[in-house]
Amino acid sequence: MFVAIGIVVLIVMVFGGFAITGGALGPVMHALPHEMLIIGGAAVGATVIGNSMHELKAIGGGFVKVFKGPKHNKQDHIDAIILTTKLMKLLRAEGPVALESHVTEPQNSAIFAEFPRLLANKALTALICDTLTLIVVSSGTLEVHAVEEVMDNAMKQIFHEFHEPQHALTTLADGLPALGIVAAVLGIVKTMGSIDKPPSVLGGMIGSALVGTFLGVLLAYGLVAPMAGRLKQIIDADVQIFHAVKQVVIASLHGWPQPLVVEGARSGLGHAFRPGLSELLDALRGR
Repeated sequence: MFVAIGIVVLIVMVFGGFAITGGALGPVMHALPHEMLIIGGAAVGATVIGNSMHELKAIGGGFVKVFKGPKHNKQDHIDAIILTTKLMKLLRAEGPVALESHVTEPQNSAIFAEFPRLLANKALTALICDTLTLIVVSSGTLEVHAVEEVMDNAMKQIFHEFHEPQHALTTLADGLPALGIVAAVLGIVKTMGSIDKPPSVLGGMIGSALVGTFLGVLLAYGLVAPMAGRLKQIIDADVQIFHAVKQVVIASLHGWPQPLVVEGARSGLGHAFRPGLSELLDALRGR
């Protein structure tokens, strides 16, 4: 919602301010489709050249994320802590054999079935299940620091993939002003080919060429760069749930008391997703 509002405000303020100060919108509107074709087409082509099909799909998903916002809400973060705590309690109380079926086939697990939104997050489910499967097959003999290192490596790769669309958008924003100059230069070349025209015609052609520079800068710093920044904020919010899960696993393996385990996971969440400690403990008792 805020992204759409921001785009509307941007367009109204830029073009409205230009019109209010006496600028004629006609020549700008006349040149806009052609300049957009050149700049937009060049931007799409450059993006295709610099990315694989997987990354191109991720970029499309990144644009969707900008408008939809973070994937998980506060309740999902509570549920992630509860889910991981229940699995670790089962491991501690009944041993690796009792846990095995839940982490090798999470889609058939009664515990995971309580949290369908988390189960739908394939990366999060894989992190939980792969880590606990290692513990199961090692019969609990792994050192805690080794488990933590494995989780850190897995999370590093997951977060890298999450940030690929944001990096691509940042690169695109950096290149758009230059593509605007390309469009402007082509407009000047066209103008020079009509140098015998009267000044009124040449003035209009030069003005149309300058629209390319304007459009490249506007798209870069008015739209794409802010979208890249917003996408980074969303990704940073999306990864918090992974850190909460890791905290529960590692703290539980250290043998911390449950209140301290959940407090460690809770306190690492941002204010938008952080439940109160009493709220979280009550939710645990309810499950």
